[in-house]
Amino acid sequence: MKFGVPELEDLPDVDGKSVLVRVDFNVPIRDGVITDDLRIRAALPTLGWLTERGARVTACTHLGRPKGEPNPKYSVEPVRARLAELAPGVELAENLRFDAGEEANDPAFVERLVGGHDLYVNDAFGASHRAHASIVGPPRTLPSAAGRLLAKEVEVLLGIRNDPARPFVAITGGSKVSDKLGVIRALLDVADQLVIGGGMCFTFLAAMGNGIGASLFEADQVDTCRALLEEHGDRLHLPSDIVGLGPGGKLFEPDAGGEVRNFGRSLPDGWMGVDIGPGSAAEFGDIIRDAATILWNGPMGVFEDPRFEAGTRAVGESVADGRGFSVIGGGDSAAAVAQFGLADRVDHISTGGGASLELIEQGDLPGLDALRGAPNA
Repeated sequence: MKFGVPELEDLPDVDGKSVLVRVDFNVPIRDGVITDDLRIRAALPTLGWLTERGARVTACTHLGRPKGEPNPKYSVEPVRARLAELAPGVELAENLRFDAGEEANDPAFVERLVGGHDLYVNDAFGASHRAHASIVGPPRTLPSAAGRLLAKEVEVLLGIRNDPARPFVAITGGSKVSDKLGVIRALLDVADQLVIGGGMCFTFLAAMGNGIGASLFEADQVDTCRALLEEHGDRLHLPSDIVGLGPGGKLFEPDAGGEVRNFGRSLPDGWMGVDIGPGSAAEFGDIIRDAATILWNGPMGVFEDPRFEAGTRAVGESVADGRGFSVIGGGDSAAAVAQFGLADRVDHISTGGGASLELIEQGDLPGLDALRGAPNA
């Protein structure tokens, strides 16, 4: 039992028992075909442990946002077919979110969900930051445990949050400061250096008095960013140069016009910052390569547009090349390392972007707290 959370070995004998396993099989599907089955494969150690010991396993998951009612577009049938190939004998229930009781944490829905089951396992790290019925309900009545994936995620992420090897360098990007303010503050409490790129860097640059042109910007966060810079400026690193897209240019439309040019920290009116520049990438790389622990969450720019992928790619390569223990905090950063072929060179890639951020910020998740209250905990 780690962090007070029961694990598979803490369950009563599973032989012949019916086990409900909450998984996160919210995988990308295009034209009925799964384009990335990482989340399904990530659950196999837990499913295998149970079936090898004689358990009758039913997995359950959400898929997309069907708004509380059945919708063929969000049927789990493609997932069920893939699971049958990878884990024969494991049943998969229909999309939990086909019932509004899932997101509402309706006790009646929980009762229907656990009916006929003897034990419960939560292996859905990516959903454990949500107090939904399938996450927090079953441990109230059934002996419960964290699956292998959930336990590993918690061990890695709380390990670097609470006792990282130093120096610890955190890298954060993404669109808005407001979305990650709590995480930024939490990281500044534990990290030796914090690197900031992506759209959020422009609010910080504006707080320093730099021109940001037409870049993404949160006026109501300028004072907050200025205060963070005044308190932590020696450990908080911002881009020294910016790649800008000129007036008339459009993202993901290279032929739409608009010049692409490299600037220093200030952009002219009408220009949109879309990536960190090569100087910043080199400076960030020097910081990353000296780290003993590296946590990366959030791209450095609009890497989905090939014209503006260089900064994110460079940072990804620095993380992959670094001597330290490297962790990707899920979400767009995980997509980036996969896109650039770097996944095999990273020590841990989280399966939950929002969950990883909340765990780092709060030190706990609703799903973990629920497991601590299970009858066998």
